[in-house]
Amino acid sequence: MILTKAQYDEIAQCLVSVPPTRQSLRKLKQRFPSQSQATLLSIFSQEYQKHIKRTHAKHHTSEAIESYYQRYLNGVGRNGAAPVLLELANEVDYAPSLMARIILERFLQEHEETPPSKSVINSMLRDPSQIPDGVLANQVYQCIVNDCCYGPLVDCIKHAIGHEHEVLLRDMLLEKNLSFLDEDQLRAKGYDKTPDFILQVPVVMLCPLAVEGHIIHWIESKASFGDECSHHAYLHDQFWSYWNRFGPGLVIYWYGFIQELDCNRERGILLKACFPTDIVTLCHSVA
Repeated sequence: MILTKAQYDEIAQCLVSVPPTRQSLRKLKQRFPSQSQATLLSIFSQEYQKHIKRTHAKHHTSEAIESYYQRYLNGVGRNGAAPVLLELANEVDYAPSLMARIILERFLQEHEETPPSKSVINSMLRDPSQIPDGVLANQVYQCIVNDCCYGPLVDCIKHAIGHEHEVLLRDMLLEKNLSFLDEDQLRAKGYDKTPDFILQVPVVMLCPLAVEGHIIHWIESKASFGDECSHHAYLHDQFWSYWNRFGPGLVIYWYGFIQELDCNRERGILLKACFPTDIVTLCHSVA
């Protein structure tokens, strides 16, 4: 789904001060029925992450942490089964999984002899049954499963979706009888920054792909929506590096992108929202 900047801004504006809940996502789908659920979820998640980055510091002052912790203790003291942490996170407009991390760290600091390591915290968030307090374990679990933008559950889902689309792209390349090297093969050859696929043919034959009159040598798969913030970061950190090393390439944003961002075609980076169907293979022998 390719959106104009104005269409994207309209969606983003609807997300201002909206909690990161599935109920909010359903309302967003009702407001924009022509947009796919996956596209709206990607935009929803990215906009909320921008908001969290802007407000992150205020939730991590010593005063804020102590205030949250005391409110947690008071809440579970009244009713340990109530979703105290989840309601607190929504009230102060902070991601439930991140609120759970704050309270868990504070709890362990109070009850353990040594400060908890990051790896221990991460392990407990992935598996709350490891938390040495049943009430807190349940509170953390509620935050993790009800957070659709942050946390270990979301991270696993995003990783799985990203891998799924890479496999999908691989199958499409094979269906078109296009020879390629994937990211693992390229790293085995000593490359550090690599796209998902470099197009080639066996026996050192270079096989670039012509798309809409543009020749490309590599393809990068992004299982997300391409907004200004993420796309500019990818250009800086990945795409221009690929271009410098391998030549022109194609980026597929499977959940769409802002139309105005596809402005580097003449310089050698094309954007698409799906695998191109109008392709021509151009093979050149390498002397």
